[in-house]
Amino acid sequence: MTDLRLSGIGMTSARTRDRLVQRLREQGIANLAVLERIRNVPRHIFVDEALGSRAYEDTALPIGYGQTISQPYIVARMTEALFEAGAADSVLEVGTGCGYQTAVLAPLVARLYTIERIEPLLARARERLKELGVRNVRFRHGDGTLGWRAHAPFDGILVAAAPLTVPEALVKQLRVGGRLVVPVGPEGEQELVRFTRREQAVQRESLGAVAFVPLLGGTA
Repeated sequence: MTDLRLSGIGMTSARTRDRLVQRLREQGIANLAVLERIRNVPRHIFVDEALGSRAYEDTALPIGYGQTISQPYIVARMTEALFEAGAADSVLEVGTGCGYQTAVLAPLVARLYTIERIEPLLARARERLKELGVRNVRFRHGDGTLGWRAHAPFDGILVAAAPLTVPEALVKQLRVGGRLVVPVGPEGEQELVRFTRREQAVQRESLGAVAFVPLLGGTA
């Protein structure tokens, strides 16, 4: 992949990315490390070339297989929510999708594990992250509702699709003090929630209304 393609031109240039970051600041994103990742990750390489000129709009875009790349604000908000209570060395991402959220997260953690149920999407994401030189991610084609028990417990879990109810397996795979950031609910009634596992209970915080594709079990 050429440096020119990564750096972008015109509607994918550094100036366009700076404008996106400024919009995110105005919407309340304050974590400087997260904002720098949004600025530096070339979102345009994660979408079809025909959609490249729209890559730095704050909107979700189709990536095939009935899935979308989340809008930058949501990626930034979920990432920020994961780290608001402290650092996270070991993080599980459920729903790799095109790999954009993975690329934003990866340099912020020591070890990132990501699961995707749709194999062609996972293969594409793996290739993009390899081209970006991201080396601290382990990929798995599997059912994200089951988590990844072999690498648990996790400091953080981020879920990029909405279950009707939170899978118990994910809560159990959090270490004490760990955070689970997940959209929950049926279409049109979803909210972003952060669960924090405590010694005796699980704390629940609502982070506002969102719209995600449903979280499905199994593989495809």
